[in-house]
Amino acid sequence: MTEPALYLLDTNIISQMMRNPTGIAAQRALEKARQNPANAMLTSVIVECELLFGLRRQISPRWQQQYQWAMGSIEVVALEPQVAKTYAELRTHLETLGTPIGPLDTLIAAHALSLGATLVSADAEFVRVPGLQIENWLQPS
Repeated sequence: MTEPALYLLDTNIISQMMRNPTGIAAQRALEKARQNPANAMLTSVIVECELLFGLRRQISPRWQQQYQWAMGSIEVVALEPQVAKTYAELRTHLETLGTPIGPLDTLIAAHALSLGATLVSADAEFVRVPGLQIENWLQPS
């Protein structure tokens, strides 16, 4: 059996799981769990903030139910103090290169880096983050 992996799911992945519970993102999460039951599905509290904001903008019992379903097997991880240092270093580095990404995406990337997690996202701007392991579960494997 392979070493357990940490997967930090971004907003676009969880949103897709909410929209299509049997779709490609949900299938990939199941595949990762089957590969190694110790693999952990996580998300950042920053992502949860974005998801809850979206639910408040479009109040719907259906979306609330889909959110509860999608988040049922995903642990929300708080920001630990080391994320602040990683964030500052990463943002400074990207701005110095003239290739900054959005501040929330920078926090999410710093969180993944601090945890040693693979960031699961369909957002192409994360490829500019040095050392960040990325998987896009919206593309076929």
